[in-house]
Amino acid sequence: MSDPAHPPVKGDLARRLARVHERIRDAGGDPARVTVLAVTKGVAASRVADALELGLTDVGESYVQELADKADELDASWGERSSAAVARPRWHFIGRLQRNKVRVAAPYVQLWQSVDRLSLAAEVARRAPGAPVLVQVNVAGEAQQGGCPPERVAAVVEGCRDLGLEVRGLMAIGARGAPDVVRASFRTVRALADGLGLPERSMGMSGDLELAVAEGSTMVRVGSDLFGPRRVERVVGN
Repeated sequence: MSDPAHPPVKGDLARRLARVHERIRDAGGDPARVTVLAVTKGVAASRVADALELGLTDVGESYVQELADKADELDASWGERSSAAVARPRWHFIGRLQRNKVRVAAPYVQLWQSVDRLSLAAEVARRAPGAPVLVQVNVAGEAQQGGCPPERVAAVVEGCRDLGLEVRGLMAIGARGAPDVVRASFRTVRALADGLGLPERSMGMSGDLELAVAEGSTMVRVGSDLFGPRRVERVVGN
């Protein structure tokens, strides 16, 4: 018999996901149209499997080796853990990426979300020809976040296309500050995407997803509000 004070992990995840969907709805978005990207940095492969069983097919990782290890573990145990009705994960790479790590990540990644310079785009195109990508925009002006400045976005998008990559949209981390500052940064991304005819806007995380959804986000990247606090050890050289 289960202890109501300590609910099963999967049940807790289901409640957290329902709350994320409620927040999207309250912000004026449609949970059926706004993709919840489960950010699984520091999350065990078994919990990723739980998320997949709840329908969270899109999974985001920030470190190449963690992505590879987790994807391989899930693949090796797929028949044991999952029914035929459970879709395999669609892996997104969302962290800052070194060119020399693209080769390792390429067999797993189905959407590269942090392409911010043409040298990186060229390596992605070499290792994964025609791959779908998002161009990351640095709307906060913080160097540690990665992303190209807004005035460079059009050139990077054009360069990615020239390399044969499929540019689906833009990705950004919201600016820090008061809600009007955060919202204005998301508005910048939306305007850039609209001007370039790009449908995907990956913006908004656990702490600011309402502001992002209100400004037209089509994908929110949620980690802690789904999985709770995590112990994350950075993988050196990622």
